[in-house]
Amino acid sequence: MLRELVARRTWLWLAGCLFAGPTWAFAMPDLMALLSQQRSGEARFTEQRYVANLDAPLKSSGTLSFEAPDRFTRRTLLPRPETMAVEGNTLTLSRGGRSRQFTLDAAPEMVAIVEAVRGTLTGNAQSLQRHFRPQLSGRAEQWSLLLVPLDARLAHQVREIRLDGQRGELRGVTMEMADGDRSVMQIEPEPAKP
Repeated sequence: MLRELVARRTWLWLAGCLFAGPTWAFAMPDLMALLSQQRSGEARFTEQRYVANLDAPLKSSGTLSFEAPDRFTRRTLLPRPETMAVEGNTLTLSRGGRSRQFTLDAAPEMVAIVEAVRGTLTGNAQSLQRHFRPQLSGRAEQWSLLLVPLDARLAHQVREIRLDGQRGELRGVTMEMADGDRSVMQIEPEPAKP
């Protein structure tokens, strides 16, 4: 009787293992595959920056757009219009009718910050791993990607960047600065155009 019970339980366990299918953890290649499916996108953002010595956060809002492989634009509408556009290695800042352009190579810290967002939007794991130690948590439906800077100069300014998303959409960016300041951006993707 005992032998039959043990044999039955063993059979049920084996059948469960064979027919349940594999259970895979959600890993970096899975996230990058989801993200790389989006070749372009537009979104609205709201951002709050918490700065030491200020009683209330600084608030801004506007639009974001990207086009793979290397074009990213942030248009701030409030509290005052300004635009930051990155294409390839060129960064253009525009405010008050004036524009200033320079190469990202001139500011290695800026390269890493731009690549944190651009690399995530395009699913470029190599770019992210070149500048950060990535730590992914969650599932495809709700994930967080923590980026810790590898470069000492960047780490002296930025402690970490956390990107949150759902499937192939980036929904939030939180940047913790080394001096204790931080910014929290919420992103609301626009519906895809037909």
